[in-house]
Amino acid sequence: MSNAQSFTAINPRPGLLRIAGGRIVDPANHRDEVADLWIENGRVAGEDFAPSAGVPHDTLDATGLVVAPGLIDIHVHFREPGQSHKETIASGARAAAAGGFTSVVCMPNTSPTMDNAGTISLLREKAEASACVNVFCAGAITKGLGGADLAPFGAMVGEGIAAITDDGRCIQSHEVMRRAVEYARMFGLTVMDHCQDESLTAGAVMHEGEWSLRLGLPGWPRIGEEIIVARNILLAELCDSPIHCQHISACGSVRLIREARARGVKISGEVCPHHLWFTDERLRNYDANFKMNPPLRSDRDVAAIKEGIADGTLEIFCSDHAPHAFYEKEVELDHAPFGITGLETEFAAFHDLLVHREHILSLERLIAGFTLHPARLLGLDRGTLTPGAPGDVTLIDPTLEWTFDKDASESLARNTPFHGTTFRGRATQTLVAGQTVWSAA
Repeated sequence: MSNAQSFTAINPRPGLLRIAGGRIVDPANHRDEVADLWIENGRVAGEDFAPSAGVPHDTLDATGLVVAPGLIDIHVHFREPGQSHKETIASGARAAAAGGFTSVVCMPNTSPTMDNAGTISLLREKAEASACVNVFCAGAITKGLGGADLAPFGAMVGEGIAAITDDGRCIQSHEVMRRAVEYARMFGLTVMDHCQDESLTAGAVMHEGEWSLRLGLPGWPRIGEEIIVARNILLAELCDSPIHCQHISACGSVRLIREARARGVKISGEVCPHHLWFTDERLRNYDANFKMNPPLRSDRDVAAIKEGIADGTLEIFCSDHAPHAFYEKEVELDHAPFGITGLETEFAAFHDLLVHREHILSLERLIAGFTLHPARLLGLDRGTLTPGAPGDVTLIDPTLEWTFDKDASESLARNTPFHGTTFRGRATQTLVAGQTVWSAA
């Protein structure tokens, strides 16, 4: 399969599009059938829609493909404003489209921080002008991500934030976090939390275990994540308001979330593909492309996360797309920044492992983890092919084998552990409001 890609609109007329003969998989409506899907004026038409005789329309042949609601990633870093040498909104949006994503939620750890209405407005306007996909913003919980003074949630809600989080940092004060959850409840906002107790992880480079000992590197214990997950469960229960735990990596976190959800606590967690594909052993050669936050962990943790996915404890998938300039990773492992890119490989990585090879999930459940569940968590009007919904569609070839080449990436960054990996399954065409914004050539 060629890595050549195109961003030229294939169906230039905005009025009417017929996506013909594909397998429509829409978890929000429990729909799984071979049928035509019509997009009229950028929105999904009814199942019994038929154009009047002689009305011109474009046809997109989807025979043999899956027609899914546009995929959503609720955890990305586009670095703009302030760090556009790593990624811009435009380049990040292209990478999202190339991965099959029609909507993304940007984290607020930019420069300046997205902790006020003005910065949120700036990013939103920039996205409207330059992004080929829908870009939503998460506002910061605290001013400057400092963990102390709450940001003005109400003003940011007025600019359309999708959630609040201090991602990249974790609020260490339980009192501040409690007030944040109570404040967020007033606006119907979900709090998303990067779960890290800094007193237990200070100076850590990788997972605390056999390999950190062998390599002589400061270790990051599981409890550094698990203790904050436990805190969040207690606060979600106390405040009766949702808290979402980001990029779950530790086996104890899965157990805690499972037990809490069983008793009705409004707690949830998300999974990134690298925490399933790799373990801490991958750092044996000090390759900074395997350094991320939270770190790669052990086989025991990977098995627990898979169990959590299988039983529905963890039902949201994301990338934590964290681009860096090449020279930032070309240093000693201790000094290299945490993070990897992931938008272009995440769907394929999850599909290849969970659906194709290990049969942990059905295709419908995988798609639900990229559409129904993230949209429901954040109250987004996306992730469904319900008539009248935005005409965001992802076409998927579940049998396609292809190899990811980082040098053909749409992202400005190249810090990926998936370079040269062959996957089975890929998004092959991405449509936003009925317009093709990316296709595999």
